[in-house]
Parts: sequence; structure tokens; C-alpha cells
Amino acid sequence: MHIVDGGEALPAGLRGGALALGNFDGVHRGHQAVIGAALAHARTSGRPGLVATFDPHPSCHFRPDTPPFALTTLRQKLSLIKELGADGAIVIPFDAALAGLSAEAFAREWLACRLGVSHVVTGYDFTFGQGRSGSAAQLPALGLAHGFTAEAVAPVSDALGVVSSTRIRAALVAGEMAVAADLLGRPFAVEMPVIHGDKRGRSIGVPTANQQLGPYLRPRYGVYASRVRLPDGGIRPAVSNLGIRPMFDPPQELLETWIPDWSGHLYGEMLTVELIAWLRGELALDGLEALKAQIERDWIAARDALGV
Repeated sequence: MHIVDGGEALPAGLRGGALALGNFDGVHRGHQAVIGAALAHARTSGRPGLVATFDPHPSCHFRPDTPPFALTTLRQKLSLIKELGADGAIVIPFDAALAGLSAEAFAREWLACRLGVSHVVTGYDFTFGQGRSGSAAQLPALGLAHGFTAEAVAPVSDALGVVSSTRIRAALVAGEMAVAADLLGRPFAVEMPVIHGDKRGRSIGVPTANQQLGPYLRPRYGVYASRVRLPDGGIRPAVSNLGIRPMFDPPQELLETWIPDWSGHLYGEMLTVELIAWLRGELALDGLEALKAQIERDWIAARDALGV
């Protein structure tokens, strides 16, 4: 998959493509339907299949003080888009200049001129242009004026309503990991580099891989049954603690993951930790030996949740 970032020119071989357009934070089941419709159109028409997303998320531009809310990093998002089979991904920089474009100007300057699309697919609730003045319903008329066709994909729903990033965030905050995984189409995963910690876990025989959460939404603090995707492609069952570590001072928010029966060097490596099931809240225990005993009990609970 060819990635075009930062407003670079689109290669000639990708022009004329069918484009899925949206923020796609999470690349959840609803987003997958939009992307799938664009790629299906591309295959039947013999054209490139493209996906365009915005970075940073528009909410970060308009409300920079908003607490972290991302379901995926850009790197993760692009990897998921690649897995879906896109020929190209375009990262549209969301800045003051883009925010100031009218809906018509965005259709003309970006979709028609810069990307040269033949067809655009969006979600039913997609908005664009200054002040969200443009909508999915308006795109066909704009496309007619600028040389492309457009369609909006109906929402993907389950028994409780429309699949959305909002529902996924609510599930994560509640620690309802199975619900979030069902809506995403896969487990929620944190993909961040491993950093040096205070190495207390190593002193009691349970060394942990420590990660900061960066832009991610904070799921419910506590202990999780998890799966780790190692840099070499291996997958290992694990137990993770997400929170501020109430036993230690000063408090520091970390995702700490113990991978039993595994040893190796992970500092600086990009590690993917899938949070499968919330097991319990954080505890302030009486010393390191009590912590070790509790971690061993957590591992038993994690194995049960993971079925290993």
C-alpha cells in the first residue's frame, strides 16, 4: 500500500481511484463497511482503491485541550487500512487552512484536483467543509460538478444501535472489553514503544514491559487479561496493569505488562498489547511480596479469561 502523507502529490498510478473518505478512528465495523464499499467499487471498475483520513483528528484542531480520546494511532490506522486491501492511503493534514475551506472548495481542491478521484464513499453522517457545512447527502451534487460520483454507506447496527466510535469509547471506559471488541471487529490494542521503568517488577521475578498511552483514550484503570504481539510476530498471553500504581510514589500512569515464561529485550521496541478482559481494579498492597502474590493470582484469572 502506498501512503501519501502531508499533502504530497498523489502518484499518477493512483489517480482516478475510488476513495473511502473519513476520520476512521478505530477502523471499526462501520468504518470497514465504508472502506469495503470503496474497494469493491474500485475492483469492479478496474481502478485503484484508496482511503483518505485526516491527521490530526479535527477535534484536536478545534479543541486542543480535549483529553486523549483516540482508539488508534495513525500508524495503527494505516496498518489496519492496509490489511483491508487498499492500494493507497492519503493522510490529509487537518490545519487552519483545511478547516477554512468551504465544502465546495474541499470537493474541488482536494477530491477533484489533488486526488483526481472517480468515486467517493463516505459514512451516512460524514460532514466536511468550514463549519461542517457539507454533508454526505451533498457530495453527489458536488461530484457531478467536479467529475466524480459519490455514495454514502448506511450505518452498521447491532441490537443496541449504530456501531460508532462513541459506543466503543463508552465500553472501554466501563471496562467492557468484549463489547468494544465486538464493535471494533477485533480487541482494543495499545501500540506504543516500550520505555524504561523503575524495574521493581524485575526485583520480584515479574519483569514488565512499560508503555505510556499517549493519544489513546484511557480504558478503565485496573488489571487486564491481555495478549501481546511481539516485534518478531509472536503472540503471547499476558497480564497487564493500567493505571497510576497506587503503591508507589509519585503516581505515574503506565500500562505495565508481564509476559510469563518469556524473556527478551523490548526497550524501545513497538509493542502491541491487546486488552482482552478487565479483571479487577487497582489495589494498594502491603509491600512487594504481597504484590508478587497478587500478580500470580491475576495470572491465574487471566489464563482463565484467555482460555490458555
